[in-house]
Amino acid sequence: MPILGIIASSLPAAAGDFESIATVSLSSTSGTVSFTSIPNTYEHLQLRMLTRETSSLYTNTASLIFSFNNDTAGNYARHQLRGDGATVSAAALTSTTNPAFGYHPGGGVSASIFGVTVVDILDYKNTNKYKTVRSLSGNDSNGAGTVGIFSDVWMNTAAITSIQIIADFSFTANSHFALYGIKSA
Repeated sequence: MPILGIIASSLPAAAGDFESIATVSLSSTSGTVSFTSIPNTYEHLQLRMLTRETSSLYTNTASLIFSFNNDTAGNYARHQLRGDGATVSAAALTSTTNPAFGYHPGGGVSASIFGVTVVDILDYKNTNKYKTVRSLSGNDSNGAGTVGIFSDVWMNTAAITSIQIIADFSFTANSHFALYGIKSA
C-alpha cells in the first residue's frame, strides 16, 4: 500500500511514532471491515484506507460510515466540507447514527478508480472525554472526483476497543485498510 504511506507521510502526526496494529486487504467484496481488540498502548490511532464502493447507484461518491465499539445509536456528531471541482458544500449533523470518515468512489465510476482516506482518532483510550475524529478523503475520476474534510465526535467516554467501517453496499475486492497506533512523544 505505498500510496497510503505516501499520503499519510505528508500529514502531520499527532505525536510520536507510528506502529502497525492490523491490516485488511479484501480479496472479495465485503459490507463491513472491523478492527477488534485494539490495544490500549498508544496515545492516538490512525486509519489509512484505499477503498471503492460496489454499487453502480453511486456515479461519483459514496460515504464511508463507521462505528466505535458497535455503537449504532445517535451518539455521534459531524461537520464536513466537500468539494467536487464544480461545487462546494458544508454540513453538520448532531445525534447522528451515520458518522462518516469521508467519501470513496461508487461503482458507477471507472473500475480502476479508488479513493484514499486518512483518519486520526485522538485520545482513543482516554475515559475522561469524548473521542474526536478528523479525516481527509479524496478521489479523482478525470476531474469528477471529490475531496472531503470531516470532523466527528463520538459522545461516549469509553475507550475505543473496536472500529467498524461500513460501506453503503459493499467494498470492492482490492480495498485496503490499515490501522496504526501513534505512540506518545
